[in-house]
Amino acid sequence: MIVGEDMRRIEQNLARVMGRIAVAARRAGRDPADVTVVAVSKTFSPETVVEARRLGISVFGENKVQEAWRKIPQVREALGEETISWHMVGHLQRNKVKQAVKLFDLVHSMDSLRLVRELESRCAALEKHMPVLLEINVSGEASKYGLPLDERKQLEAVIESVLAAPHLELQGLMTIAPIASDPEEVRPYFRRLRHLRDELARQFPAADWRHLSMGMTDDFEIAVEEGATLVRIGRAIFGPRRN
Repeated sequence: MIVGEDMRRIEQNLARVMGRIAVAARRAGRDPADVTVVAVSKTFSPETVVEARRLGISVFGENKVQEAWRKIPQVREALGEETISWHMVGHLQRNKVKQAVKLFDLVHSMDSLRLVRELESRCAALEKHMPVLLEINVSGEASKYGLPLDERKQLEAVIESVLAAPHLELQGLMTIAPIASDPEEVRPYFRRLRHLRDELARQFPAADWRHLSMGMTDDFEIAVEEGATLVRIGRAIFGPRRN
């Protein structure tokens, strides 16, 4: 159950986040309106999402298809025709693609040829158009998903596969930075992703490279300064995750 105190806290948190984004964008000579907050609602109830929508949030992210499968239909039923966009921001397993295409409006985590083929097949069956981002493992950490930064041929093969898929639209790149005690330590990783995007835009001008999905609660201001257009923020808006 969502009580007034919870919603006041979320409203205050959201105002602080938007203020910090605006300051960071202006430091970098950017328009704050060019940065979209993806409110990551993992572990939070459909009721929380509905109330957050009423506070002005229109884009939400989920990490797991199985949780989204329960939550998103309830939110849609409660909101009716009110506009809301759902992004898949976590690792997408091939056996979850059939469900994912029915739920999400954008996938942040494309990272293999097999996933591209499966997503195209499922989208074709539903006659659905799906924007996607390629997840890049900029840090090279074995614990992270994503296409390796130093495997250029592999990356190019995935790009070509997406461009050849009639139901998919490549819109940019995504990364998850390493955990760091000082947010400044992650700046080089965000900068590398931006430079990679710029290189790929010259090499593959047929693609739409509008988005850089990077930055979360602990580092989103640095990400905005380095060119992020989508910041994936959960804890700074909703508070600690609930079990």
